[in-house]
Amino acid sequence: MIENRFAIMWDCNGLEAVASLREFSRRKMWAMLEGRAPADVEPPNVMLWRFRAQANPQRNYEIYIMDAEEGVTAEDIQEAFAASPQTMADTVRRLGHQFYSNRLTQERVIV
Repeated sequence: MIENRFAIMWDCNGLEAVASLREFSRRKMWAMLEGRAPADVEPPNVMLWRFRAQANPQRNYEIYIMDAEEGVTAEDIQEAFAASPQTMADTVRRLGHQFYSNRLTQERVIV
C-alpha cells in the first residue's frame, strides 16, 4: 500500500510539479466503491513528465518518487521548495528514488 508517496519534478528554473500518489490511490478506491471503473481515475503520468524532460535537456530536469511522513501534503512540498529550493532538491535527492535525471554535474567548458 502506498503510504504517503509523491512524484516530484523540477528543473533549473525551479519546481514544476508535485503529485500525490496516495491521493490517486484514494480516488481509485472510491471509484471502485461507487461502481465506476478504476480506469476513470488517472494517476499522475510520470512517463509524460519524462518525455517532457527528454525533449528539453537544456533545462536539466530531475524526477523523483519520494515517501514522506504522515500529514505531509503536496502543498507542503511546494511551499518548502519556494522557501528553500536547493535544500529541498538536496533532501529529495537524498531521501527519494530517482526516476529520471539530466542533472548538470560538471561545469560547462567554454572554448
